[in-house]
Amino acid sequence: MTLKVCLTTLEYPPDVGGVGESVQRIAKMLSALGYEVHVAVFHSKLRKVGGVVQPSVGSNTEQYSGIWVHRIMPPVRSSAPIVQDFLSDIYAQMKRLHNQYQFDLFHSFFISETGFLTTLLAKEQGVPVISSIRGSDLHKHIFGAKLHSQLIWTLENSDWTTYVSQDLQTRAQVLTPAVTHRSSVFWNSIVPIDFTELPTPALTEQLRGVVIGSVGRFRDKKGIEYLLEACRSLQDKLEFTLLFVGDYALREKDYWLQQMEASGLGDRLVVTGLVDHDTALSYLPHLDIFAIPSLHDGCPNAMLEAMLAQRAIIGTTVDAIGDILDHGIDGLLVPPMDAERLAEAILQLAQSPELRQILGQAAYQKVTQQLAPAVEQRNWQQVYERVLNPSILDQPCNGVVPSIRDFECVS
Repeated sequence: MTLKVCLTTLEYPPDVGGVGESVQRIAKMLSALGYEVHVAVFHSKLRKVGGVVQPSVGSNTEQYSGIWVHRIMPPVRSSAPIVQDFLSDIYAQMKRLHNQYQFDLFHSFFISETGFLTTLLAKEQGVPVISSIRGSDLHKHIFGAKLHSQLIWTLENSDWTTYVSQDLQTRAQVLTPAVTHRSSVFWNSIVPIDFTELPTPALTEQLRGVVIGSVGRFRDKKGIEYLLEACRSLQDKLEFTLLFVGDYALREKDYWLQQMEASGLGDRLVVTGLVDHDTALSYLPHLDIFAIPSLHDGCPNAMLEAMLAQRAIIGTTVDAIGDILDHGIDGLLVPPMDAERLAEAILQLAQSPELRQILGQAAYQKVTQQLAPAVEQRNWQQVYERVLNPSILDQPCNGVVPSIRDFECVS
């Protein structure tokens, strides 16, 4: 009998976002393992365009490469809708999907909103549930008083929780010690990329000197202030270009524009604005140094892509950045919020092309071996088999612990 699993997420391609990309990758892995995979997608933002309420109701179901994708669209009944009404409607439609397909397992990604709703439904229906913590849900949303109790309840009542970094699991264990025996940590994986097949990016003629770059959607957690300050302090010591590939989070745009202006970097600073994924990737081979000075960041795909591009990486000692990179071997690590140490690391790499090459090659070897899709697929296979088989769910874990090189169980 083919088991049916339902993944729940706030985004899924073609939606833009790292969580959506991860869910799609994992859905394909589970389908290859023989599961019938359904993905229920609902957005946390209420659907309004130009201030006009969007009347769509129900769900739009399509099948892509054997994966069922259900885009849930609850009604938005007023110009000032109430979030709990919105989520209550999503819950009702999720229950209708379950009644139709009779899922054998639920699996939520990002426990804010998605995790609580999914775990509540699973427990009421007597179905096992996995909650996957991705980053901001425990690093930032835990400080919201309205969400705190829901997050704790979800951690306590999930049959299994997974984390993309040791920092996230540690926080969960502090908040809810019960997860210690029902959790695992393993990294995202990434499919190899042929950078020679990508187009030449448009702004390469503006890049001069040593090119220091960062890629992504720039917002609070990315630590960009400290990269700007580090580069400002190097203006008299180094010829360089600071390249930001991406755009600012809309709600923070005014702040970041002020920070860019105040940096005094002038034409040393180049910002591409919003670009598609292939264009973002095409800039990586033109970087000498990839900087990811995050304050917290789950397991960022942008860093894995930089590793595939054999870039010399400077990261902070947070989340999977600090878990994956070995300082001085396949990257350089600095403390978060430390512009001085960041500047020292940039200067060290800028003055040593040989070190940049050594670190880049070592990063490539690590990402292609230890973060290969086959490794992540094996990890998910173990988690699913454990949760779907009650006779082994409470048995001790015997995974590989210290460096999360494979499936990690904590017991």
